[in-house]
Amino acid sequence: MNQVTIFEDRCKGCELCIQVCPKKILKLTDEKLNAKGYHFCEMTDEDACIACAMCAQMCPDVAIKVEK
Repeated sequence: MNQVTIFEDRCKGCELCIQVCPKKILKLTDEKLNAKGYHFCEMTDEDACIACAMCAQMCPDVAIKVEK
């Protein structure tokens, strides 16, 4: 099973990971904010994730870790 960890406090909500996700299963939180005051990324459907790690590669803040 694939595991994706999103480090919420590192995320600044730039949406680069959302744009590159081939399954379109990432989104920014609607109401939650991290410690820095940003809406952070979250996964909407973990079962649909193919662990391509494109989101982790694109993240400028190293806020996403993908493990197969």
